[in-house]
Amino acid sequence: MIRLAIPSIGEDDLIAVRDTIASGYLVQGARVAAFEKAIAEYIGTPHAIAVSNCTCALHLALLALDVKPGDACAVTAYSWISTANVIELCGARAVFVDVEPGTFNMSPGQLAKVLEEEKVKAVLPVHTFGQMADMGVIQNLCASHCVPVIEDAACALGASLHGRQAGTCGDIGCFSFHPRKALTTGEGGLLTTRDDTLAKKLRALRNHGLDPASSTPDFILPGHNYRLTEFQAAFGAAQLAKFPRILSARKAGAAQYDSLLASTPLTAPARMTGGEHTFQSYVTLLPEEAAPRRADIIRTARERGVEVQVGTIHMPLTTYYRQRYGYKPGDFPVTDDMAARSLTLPLFEGITSAEQQQVVDTVLALIA
Repeated sequence: MIRLAIPSIGEDDLIAVRDTIASGYLVQGARVAAFEKAIAEYIGTPHAIAVSNCTCALHLALLALDVKPGDACAVTAYSWISTANVIELCGARAVFVDVEPGTFNMSPGQLAKVLEEEKVKAVLPVHTFGQMADMGVIQNLCASHCVPVIEDAACALGASLHGRQAGTCGDIGCFSFHPRKALTTGEGGLLTTRDDTLAKKLRALRNHGLDPASSTPDFILPGHNYRLTEFQAAFGAAQLAKFPRILSARKAGAAQYDSLLASTPLTAPARMTGGEHTFQSYVTLLPEEAAPRRADIIRTARERGVEVQVGTIHMPLTTYYRQRYGYKPGDFPVTDDMAARSLTLPLFEGITSAEQQQVVDTVLALIA
């Protein structure tokens, strides 16, 4: 089976985790602090706060910005479900924004309409599949309405647009280290910010409300236990040391797919001008006539030894959001189209050219 994703795990990762476990220091200590410092330096931000996963990161970002019941938060319509769920878990309301064709990212034009129609407490653009949203335009729109921005950069560590790294454009950035990401700690997440006050609040929120600046235990707000373990941080540090190699391999694999898909019915992912895509996933678009057969294509491809999958989730049309807010097909026409036709192809550091050829041949045969 050519798997959809395989994390880049080597002996260095195993040694780092084993040594940490053997030390007996297991939860949010020196290794977590060192990992945060290394990520902050890599991204170019003064503050990096490690947490249990990216859903926790998104949740804390909303809490730090004082999102409360009754507030509205604008979020892309096409993302993994946690991006909208965290808004609802704060008692707020997810206001969905349609995406752009090709990039799968939040449409600035549609966001402008939402900001004119709604009083929005925060905006959550997603850097979908590892490509940054059009943050320059989105930031300007949000600034004109005095609305903070939370970057869902779950897939986008190492991505950039016009020289700005993912996680440095908004008020807060949120990252994931899930096994399908280019850098993994198993599970795990991280927040970035340039704001000292927000950083202190985020550190307190992730650790029961404990004041991170106090020399004696003092609790300054009600917080969660969203801490990262020491062995996950050691794993992450080992991954970060080889991260440039991993990213380079993923970009090379994406370029190979681009070549193989030229002049075929499959549409390769679009690229933002001036951007660096990390290709957390390589997501193509099926021709319209093949979209109704996508479930059969996925099933049969797996039977033939190739694991393919849909892109991500059309959140407004999931049961909860459809029933709660009455969303229906046609409300988000571009998301309707992208969600119906997206097909993710296998991509990981060790994939070979022969395996990529097999993937493309298999999918094209099933489309035909």
